[in-house]
Amino acid sequence: MASKSATPSARNRTLVVVESPSKAKTINKYLGDGYTVYASIGHIKDLPKKEIGIDFDNHYEPRYEIIAGKEKVVRQLKKLAGEADRVLIATDPDREGEAIAWHISNEVEFASKPIHRVLFNEITKNAIIEAIGRPRQIDYRLVRSQQTRQGLDKIVGYRISPFLWNVVYRGLSAGRVQSVALRLICEREAEIEAFKSQEYWTISGDFITPEKETFRARLVKIGGEKPEITNGEQAEAITESIRKRLFGVGEIIPKVIQRRQPLPFTTSLLQQAASNQLGFGSQKTMRVAQQLYEGIELGPEGATGLITYMRTDSTRISGEAVGQARDYISSQFGPEYIGPGSPSKAGKNSQDAHEAIRPTTVARTPESLRKHLSADQFKLYELIWKRFLASMMAPAKIEQTRVDVEDHEKEFLFRATGNRTIFPGFFRVYDDQQEMDYEAQKSTRDEVEKEQIVKLPEHLALGDTLPLSELERRQSFTRPAARYSEASLVKELDNYGIGRPSTYASIFSTLQERRYVELQKKKIIPTELGRDVSTILVANFPELFNVKFTALMEDELDKVASGDDDYEQVLEAFYRPLETALSLRKADPVIPQNREAATCEKCGKGHMIVKWTTSGKFLGCSCYPQCKNIKSIATTKVKPRETGIACPKCGEGRMLLRNGRLGPFLACSNYPKCNTLLNLNKQRHIEPIKAPPVKTDLGCPKCGSPMYLRSGKRGPWLGCSTFPKCRGRLSWTTIETEVREHWEAVMKEHLAAHPAVTISMIDGTPAPMTMPIEDIIAKAEEAGLISNQSVQETDAEVTA
Repeated sequence: MASKSATPSARNRTLVVVESPSKAKTINKYLGDGYTVYASIGHIKDLPKKEIGIDFDNHYEPRYEIIAGKEKVVRQLKKLAGEADRVLIATDPDREGEAIAWHISNEVEFASKPIHRVLFNEITKNAIIEAIGRPRQIDYRLVRSQQTRQGLDKIVGYRISPFLWNVVYRGLSAGRVQSVALRLICEREAEIEAFKSQEYWTISGDFITPEKETFRARLVKIGGEKPEITNGEQAEAITESIRKRLFGVGEIIPKVIQRRQPLPFTTSLLQQAASNQLGFGSQKTMRVAQQLYEGIELGPEGATGLITYMRTDSTRISGEAVGQARDYISSQFGPEYIGPGSPSKAGKNSQDAHEAIRPTTVARTPESLRKHLSADQFKLYELIWKRFLASMMAPAKIEQTRVDVEDHEKEFLFRATGNRTIFPGFFRVYDDQQEMDYEAQKSTRDEVEKEQIVKLPEHLALGDTLPLSELERRQSFTRPAARYSEASLVKELDNYGIGRPSTYASIFSTLQERRYVELQKKKIIPTELGRDVSTILVANFPELFNVKFTALMEDELDKVASGDDDYEQVLEAFYRPLETALSLRKADPVIPQNREAATCEKCGKGHMIVKWTTSGKFLGCSCYPQCKNIKSIATTKVKPRETGIACPKCGEGRMLLRNGRLGPFLACSNYPKCNTLLNLNKQRHIEPIKAPPVKTDLGCPKCGSPMYLRSGKRGPWLGCSTFPKCRGRLSWTTIETEVREHWEAVMKEHLAAHPAVTISMIDGTPAPMTMPIEDIIAKAEEAGLISNQSVQETDAEVTA
């Protein structure tokens, strides 16, 4: 086996480079002593962080530099490449992985050893041995495609973001794809606000058969036309008329329909299904899927990859996997349950570079792996396993019967539909009708509603007289388009051809981190800042931040990958028009919020225009600083929300979700008597209350101030007590042993005096610390711990 020491050797061996240590560990056990597996831990080089890094005067060539902190990794790669007989680069099998492979190749090519690329679509012994036997050259077209995407994103970020700083305030940012997603969210919200709800009524009747069975049918026609009942009086008049009629069975129409088996998961479908069925966010789904792909410890078997590569837009399945699935289906359910074969439905924007997401072997059932998996890993693996198996099974056969009930004068027509499963097919494994209806529905505007299916009487014949038992009138109102959820936003972007499997997960999280959107009851709602930013971007750059153009750019990236377009040409066609538009807008930006600005009542010359700060916006005279007239803007302040979490300090208050200058946080309802605050991280999980730091007599190497000693994930660490004025750090390992042992003893006593604080719900159960706060609130509402009403504001203000 390859060496597992801190300083591995590749002498007289093949060096295999992967991205993650966990993947390296899994692969290591499959390869013999002739291999050394080393992890680059992701990218080793990137464009500069503090500048655009593109040479506009030299064919838009990117300028890469080693990422801060990766110098040691690069040195180790060079050392191992110098020792090895050959180098195989097995970074992820996508464009980003190809770019990482290219960077690694450039760093180790000095060793003059054969360098090849290998692709692991799954981390299993057979797949790895097979891939090692089929090395290829690095595909520079894929590298160029990734560089093009990176260049486009950098240009937008470094050219448009400063525009936002000048118009709104410094620190805001724009993104090529994220800003288009924000536009979709804001436009949907505006549509919802403008929607005028209309009243309508439906009428249903309960009918009694000659065998004294009862079934319900819905009124679908009056006088041969679809009923339009707009008020209660009209509904009452119709029901009175119906009660005077005699009804009978007018028509019975049975038909056999097939419910086609679902497609196996693509990245987009997996993220949507995990959101709808498991409540997982896109990032959580991809994080857990990555763990299943890279390998899970399975007892004596060791680390084993359980699913194929999770970033794919293809539904193709390999012949070997199809054969395994058919054998399993035949043995478990019978040969009649075997489906037609490998489904393949590549969309117009599909790269079809990899198989669909599937288990590496269908023989590993979810239940057989339960003891080896975490709860989240089990749920996601079970979803993938069932979906794959269902995609290989036969369609379900359903007898659908429609019964029409008419009065003798054929004025009123009621209809009932019933289903009877003739052959369950794939329903034996995967019977989530709502999810399949959701996927079949192209539009994201409407919530999925189940068809009204009733249990029909067993004995029903044409012409049977059906006495009317009961009539029900139901008032309803038309609803606006549905707000986006994480699942439906991914679906919308996928429908438009915006983004790719590797980008879906980051789009929503980026908007959330920038405080442009919020998640409430699993629905995405734009913040006031998000709406203002979107309005300004669209008004000034309508051609750039629109759906068609962004989808077109995705097509251009695909053409670069296939060799049908050129890196320089794509960037040139994008950059030149952008610079022209930007030069016009810098001097005269369009700010729709100021189109109807009133004249300043103080100076009479300027106009009272909207101005933004990090804590909100206000009206200020355009003649500032000559005129300093300002006015507040009446805005709808976001009220604090109940979370169902008890205050961990005072025990009497409840933790409320509030919004501060730096984002959302939790504060005790007993403020100012209790000033307990809980922070949220980027995933909007509650951060545990940390013990206060220990003040030491060690001096800061930068400013000389005392250093604070803290306990972190990787052990003790020292930081300047004047942070953030001074960001001095002191390496723990450079301190003398006696001094280190002294402060370790002090820290041990300190932590004993400040034990970890348990955060609980108001019913005493532990608060789920790894769940986004919005999901905690939703669960608390479902459990009846809180109502969904916001808390009444008090005079005291809480600041984060």
